[in-house]
Amino acid sequence: MNKKHVYMIGIGGISMGGIAKILVNYGYQVSGSDMVENDEVKELESLGIKVNIGQVKENITNDIDLVVYTAAIPDTNEELVKARELGIETVERGVFLGELTRNFNDCIGIAGTHGKTTTSSMVSCVFVEKGLDPSIQIGANLTQIGGNYRVGKSDYFIIEACEYKDSFQNFKQRSAIITNIDNDHLDYFKNIDNISKTFEKYVSKLPEDGVLVLNMDNARCYDLRNYTKANVITVSENNKEADYHTDNITYDDRGCPSYDVYKKDELVTRVTLNVRGEHNVLNSLEAFALCSWYGIDNESIVKGLSSFTGASRRMEYKGKFNGANVYDDYGHHPTEIEATSNAILKEKHNESYAIFEAHTYSRAVEHMDSFANSLSKFDHIIVIDIYAAREENIYGVKPEDIVEKLVNLGKDAVYISDYDEIKKYLSDKVKEGDLIITIGAGNVTKVASKLVED
Repeated sequence: MNKKHVYMIGIGGISMGGIAKILVNYGYQVSGSDMVENDEVKELESLGIKVNIGQVKENITNDIDLVVYTAAIPDTNEELVKARELGIETVERGVFLGELTRNFNDCIGIAGTHGKTTTSSMVSCVFVEKGLDPSIQIGANLTQIGGNYRVGKSDYFIIEACEYKDSFQNFKQRSAIITNIDNDHLDYFKNIDNISKTFEKYVSKLPEDGVLVLNMDNARCYDLRNYTKANVITVSENNKEADYHTDNITYDDRGCPSYDVYKKDELVTRVTLNVRGEHNVLNSLEAFALCSWYGIDNESIVKGLSSFTGASRRMEYKGKFNGANVYDDYGHHPTEIEATSNAILKEKHNESYAIFEAHTYSRAVEHMDSFANSLSKFDHIIVIDIYAAREENIYGVKPEDIVEKLVNLGKDAVYISDYDEIKKYLSDKVKEGDLIITIGAGNVTKVASKLVED
């Protein structure tokens, strides 16, 4: 095992990087590649992992035993082609992560179109608080575990289960949370019905001694109760027919909610969160229900949920610019941006500025109107270049198209591509007491860092 050499194409992604660190902990030799250097790459290199910048066939050598690649890597990728020519075994990230899940007797997956990272982080905080020593692999850095992964010694493995390209179908799980089902990844799924079908298949694999926690407020999600053998627990914000529901929701000055937890008609406890937003009420209630099923006492659940102050890039506070608070958010779907705007704008502020980067051309086309509507909550919007990720622009879509939609809604919106120009533009406008947020899953986070670097 110690001599096994795993090469990872796309190692700089948060999920791939987390898997790489887990493998190093297990004694594997790990190397890999990515197209650009980022913070994740720098951290991997600090651990002694060799990372090639650029993906060329010369990187693939005979001493490599296995190549793991992300779903975004095309079959024409030079490294992937060379590995297959050499007869090296190649496996997609989701399949490989599925093999990791088979090393645990109690794997808990958190799935859904939105809220996966936050909800899996909340579950992780509770299990760590209770001292259950779980292994963890999620899609963002979490303060409580010092990164996006944790190697524990128990049989618990908490993972963020992504539906893209049916990746989560590879996992061997005992239990799951489904946060919601919404239109996303339409470049692969084509329509919402296909998305529902993959979730139906996913929950059908859960065993009878496991549990499935479902959001009753999302109709497609609630319907999944008909496709599983596992024990089903339903949660709702205010539907008293659910197994767990909330009442008496209040918000502090930061927009962080507190609420009463009811199990049917019985008041269980009160939860106070240290993250913003109404959407996090349901996220945390789902985590509460699952952790309670696992026998964790109410006090530990409440302490664990309260200890969660947010995962990286989820309305993450970055610093000040011209006296304005600067935040960074990963939201890349209109529903997520709507939730972010509703939460962040509860903070006392004067003018609000959003800097938006659409993630993939297909999303920009599919959700053009919805992107504009969700961004229109902000006073001023800067739209930057669309992040291509795995796609070619076969649609002819431009960032200016989003700007045009916003202007038609009566908003102050502009397109600026250069990050230094964005900083100069804002320096002439932003005043103390204003609020700035960068939104998107790609490079826009660099704008937030640039604004607060001085």
